[in-house]
Amino acid sequence: MASGTYRADVCVAGGGLIGLSVAWRAAALGLSVVVADPSPGSGATHAAAGMLAPVSEVTYTEEPLLRLGMASLARWPAFAAELSAESGMDVDHRSDGTLAVAFGADDVTALGELADFMDKLRLPVERLTGRECRRAEPMLAPSVRGGILAAGDAWVDPRRVVAARLAAAGGRGVSRVPARVTGVTTEGGAARGVRLEGGGTVHADHVVLAAGAWSGALEGLPPGVLPPVRPVKGQIMRLRGAPGFLGHCVRGVVHGSSAYLVPRGDGEVVLGASQEEMGFDTRVTAGGLYELLRDARELVPGITELEVVDTFAGLRPGTPDNLPVIGPTSLPGLMLATGHHRGGVLLAPLTAEHVAGELAGGRPEGDPPVAAICSPMRFAGRAAHPYP
Repeated sequence: MASGTYRADVCVAGGGLIGLSVAWRAAALGLSVVVADPSPGSGATHAAAGMLAPVSEVTYTEEPLLRLGMASLARWPAFAAELSAESGMDVDHRSDGTLAVAFGADDVTALGELADFMDKLRLPVERLTGRECRRAEPMLAPSVRGGILAAGDAWVDPRRVVAARLAAAGGRGVSRVPARVTGVTTEGGAARGVRLEGGGTVHADHVVLAAGAWSGALEGLPPGVLPPVRPVKGQIMRLRGAPGFLGHCVRGVVHGSSAYLVPRGDGEVVLGASQEEMGFDTRVTAGGLYELLRDARELVPGITELEVVDTFAGLRPGTPDNLPVIGPTSLPGLMLATGHHRGGVLLAPLTAEHVAGELAGGRPEGDPPVAAICSPMRFAGRAAHPYP
């Protein structure tokens, strides 16, 4: 908790990867920024596997999300390089691609249809036989029948990214207040700051709400302004083996659910992730871990020999249409940068660029049109998620 009064051009409510990235970009444009969060990077970012995989995650109904993801993926190399240069930290940015595999005839057919869809969208994808899949990843199960390689997909370590982002943001003069934002203060019909747990306040010309799954829990706002963001629980497990255990991100549909393994450069392998509509329950459960191991073992049997180093459950911020909410609200002075669901790490560069541009008085345009796709106004008047 924090007491006292703070003053800045911008107050960012929420210190996950999205909030920290917005603060970093806004400070680079000459704005004074305060980030309010009791424990930055400890929520959904801490649980994320870090896949930058718009191609392998594409579905037939989410082309707008794919456009956002592809645009943000293109920004990641420069984003990571700039971050590493400013912080002096390696964020383990890798671009070796995602290998999606299939076991049965139906799965092979489904992957083929997905590859056809990707071809129509002119996405980089390569069809592989089972033998070619195992040549690319020798640790794959012998029962793999075929797969597709999305060579353009990449990944980072979100925990390293947050540590580097905190260092880089501090280097740009961003201030941090270790307190949860409980409400927004208004003056003259506009947002003019926030109230903090413990009695403190931040006075600011602009407030950016980037509190993830808790973004709909603030007080003091007119009806219909808060986003209809809900928590979607995800459990992950981190294992450790020898570096090079896997060379690609590996994923597949096992027992009707999507499973993936994401390798790190130091030998760590992340297994993920469950998707559970359990409200604000962040318990790590025996059943959840069993399913992660069971499904991962179907893909890569050798993972059972690896050391378990961490388990965690986080809450992704989901929206009714699976698209994030980014941009100004009907309340002047209040902007949203939340609702990224599975794509928070992937979409961080694009989100930060767009929001910082808005804060600096510009009207960011481009392809894709973030303002049109992600506008909070599409949910105007809709009730926020019922928070406890």
